[in-house]
Amino acid sequence: MENSEKLTNSKEVIAYIAERFPKCFTVEGEAKPLKIGIFQELAERLNEDPKVSKTQLRTALRQYTSSWRYLHGVKAGASRVDLDGNECDVLTEEHVEHAKQALAESKAKVRARRKEQAEAKAAAAKNGEGKAKKVRAKAAKPKNTKPKTTKLNKKPAETTRALTADEVKVGKDVSVNMGSGNMPATIVEINKDDVRVRLNNGLTMVVKAEHLRS
Repeated sequence: MENSEKLTNSKEVIAYIAERFPKCFTVEGEAKPLKIGIFQELAERLNEDPKVSKTQLRTALRQYTSSWRYLHGVKAGASRVDLDGNECDVLTEEHVEHAKQALAESKAKVRARRKEQAEAKAAAAKNGEGKAKKVRAKAAKPKNTKPKTTKLNKKPAETTRALTADEVKVGKDVSVNMGSGNMPATIVEINKDDVRVRLNNGLTMVVKAEHLRS
């Protein structure tokens, strides 16, 4: 008996429709440009299929057509194909240029994200190295043999605490727990549990709200 368990994510849906329509979809290599309006045809063909819903198909198709390998396939001279692999229309220059622009923007975002992560990692490493040098310098200093004197009204050591949900807001000055210590920063953007902060050195990084301290 065929397994009719419903698919749970877009990757599985893409693999499934590539298996059902191998002349149209592929899970590796350069993808073929799809016929305009192919979603409707796909939804009709799989209307009685218990494994996928129209919502899943729409989401998976959007992910498929925004992938780099699909955008690479949208090039001058290429033809769109239907579910059975039949060529339909030759791509227009407008669609080719749109794909080039979308691909360039997507790659630029990835490069920027990688650069930002590398800079944040370097900043964290530099901060940790600076603390280590201070510890070594302190250890190298000769110990003071003078008897200690008790100071009255000594100021208690500063402590930090995790922010409450109401305190996580744009513009708030916070400390970011970097593992090796806390770094002062300002919240500039909030996206669910991800918070973008700007460090005092000008770098920005994305951290979880749980790593912020007051």
